[in-house]
Amino acid sequence: MEGVLLLNSSFEPLGVISWKKAVCLFFSGKAEVIEEYERQIRSVSVIINAPAVVRLLKYVRLGRRKPPLSRTNILARDKLICQYCSLELSSKEATIDHIIPRSRGGDGSWKNLVCCCKKCNIKKGSKTLREANMQLIKAPFVPDWLPVLQLKFNGKLPILWKGFIRSKKKTD
Repeated sequence: MEGVLLLNSSFEPLGVISWKKAVCLFFSGKAEVIEEYERQIRSVSVIINAPAVVRLLKYVRLGRRKPPLSRTNILARDKLICQYCSLELSSKEATIDHIIPRSRGGDGSWKNLVCCCKKCNIKKGSKTLREANMQLIKAPFVPDWLPVLQLKFNGKLPILWKGFIRSKKKTD
């Protein structure tokens, strides 16, 4: 069964939870069901449609959240496309490249890591972009959304979620 999109009371997406957790939140009076799947959940005395989107009734203050820096999130941010040659990759084929090599003082940050194919990674090696005569398709950025969510659902989020999730990009 698909996950359930959890929204703050302000309709801001907070994450994905299980249908069981969503039903518990609903019956405990902590959330309302905004959208439902067609599938039904049955108990001895109750039949309900499976929740697709639930909204908390009380606002949860989380502060400004950034997704964790991870291989999966880098690949998701770059949509599994080599940032040097535009080749579409599977998650198994994709590698991570340091734009400024670690041997040259480069760090492991959002703005120094990109998804790339093995061929481009080998070609670039420990050279700078200029030395390797390569350039990036687009500059890496720190996302303020959770890119792994798109990757988890193979870029095909449930239709019922479409009005609640936006992919935002920031250049900071």
